[in-house]
Parts: sequence; C-alpha cells; structure tokens
Amino acid sequence: MKQSVQEFVKQCQICQQAKTKRIKSSGLLNPLPEQAWEIISLDFVEGMPQSDNYNALLVVIDKFTKYGHFIPIKHPFTAVQVAQIFMNNVYKLHGLPKTIISDRDRVFSSTVWQQLF
Repeated sequence: MKQSVQEFVKQCQICQQAKTKRIKSSGLLNPLPEQAWEIISLDFVEGMPQSDNYNALLVVIDKFTKYGHFIPIKHPFTAVQVAQIFMNNVYKLHGLPKTIISDRDRVFSSTVWQQLF
C-alpha cells in the first residue's frame, strides 16, 4: 500500500504542486543602511603575489553604495595595524561607520574597534 501511495503522489500533478519545501526559511531581511558608509564590510584577500613588500589586500566595502577601497597590506598583520590603515585610508574620507561586518573572530574585530576609538 505504501508503494502504491508513493506512485500515485509521483504521478499526481496537484500533489507535486502542493508539495512543501523541506528547506529552512531564510529568516527576516535586514534593512538597507540609510546613508553611505554607515555599514561597511571588512575582509582580507591573502596569498597574493608580492608587490612592493605587500602580499595581501584589505577590502572595505560600503553596504549602501557598494563602493570599495582596496588597500595593500603586508601579512602577517595585527588588529592595531589594520585599525591604523583603516584610519589613514577610510576614516579620513568617510568618517566612522556604525557597523563593521567582518569574517574575522570576535577578538580581532573587538581589538580593531578599540583601536579605532
């Protein structure tokens, strides 16, 4: 009987259209920022060929305008160095953002924020 029901459901067009999706819902959407350079993402591109003593990039992208800064940096780097580079290349042009999104661990992000303040 189980096999018979499965065959019927496979062939029934209404059953196929009404089938529920078995994936997790994406959740609530986050609102867009209200102005430029309010929310930024910060990431690193590492493993690049050496050029003028630099072998990585600090990538800073504005979530509102999608404008980006690509800043050369030397690996290994510290949170203090990243904060100083951020101040010299991004802060002086756009000011301090409300939120920084980064894929680094919380300790690194926290140290960058502390150095910025």
